[in-house]
Amino acid sequence: MSSSAPPVLPVSTVHSAESQPPVVAVSAFRAFFAHINDYLRNGLSQQRPWAELADSSAFSKPESFSEATLRIRKNYSYFRVNYLFAVSLILAFSLLSHPFSLLLLLVLIFSWIFLYLFRPVDQPLVIFGRTYSDRETLGILIIFSVFVIFVTSVGSLIISAIMVGLGLVCAHGAFRVPEDLFLDEQEPAAPGFLSFLGGAASNAAAAAAAPGFATRL
Repeated sequence: MSSSAPPVLPVSTVHSAESQPPVVAVSAFRAFFAHINDYLRNGLSQQRPWAELADSSAFSKPESFSEATLRIRKNYSYFRVNYLFAVSLILAFSLLSHPFSLLLLLVLIFSWIFLYLFRPVDQPLVIFGRTYSDRETLGILIIFSVFVIFVTSVGSLIISAIMVGLGLVCAHGAFRVPEDLFLDEQEPAAPGFLSFLGGAASNAAAAAAAPGFATRL
């Protein structure tokens, strides 16, 4: 009598989930920076000609404060992308002229990105053999942010640059006569910076929504 062969049990290979977080983290980074790229492209598409912004024949002194306020509102509605670019250029010039402050600001930004925002929850922060919980990491980053912004020259440098930029924007908006501008009342307003950050964070969180990985966005 021949003996039958023993049944073969099906064996499935279980892939370790430990290799998933870095892949998903890269996807989250790509989603975040892709949203930044789309936002910048959309903003640049709404940029007005700089020759129109600096047309000397369109400048005149406002007759009253209310007229100056109305001009600023209309000019901001039309030149908002140019104004934002000008303020950003002033801020960038101020930071580049102070390399140490720029270095501190970059360290602060990348600390939040790599140590908290895009760090997987199941991978605790370990520095010099010590493991830090999420609450401890958040507390350290907040203290570091307060130190960089309020103790060093970074905060005063950023505020002063933004104030100079806003002053130039308000002066241009008050003296630039907006009557020759073709304002489209139906044109949707450009999303604000906070809305942009919220949308970028949501996209990054959606890209990171996978088993075994979670972000704090």
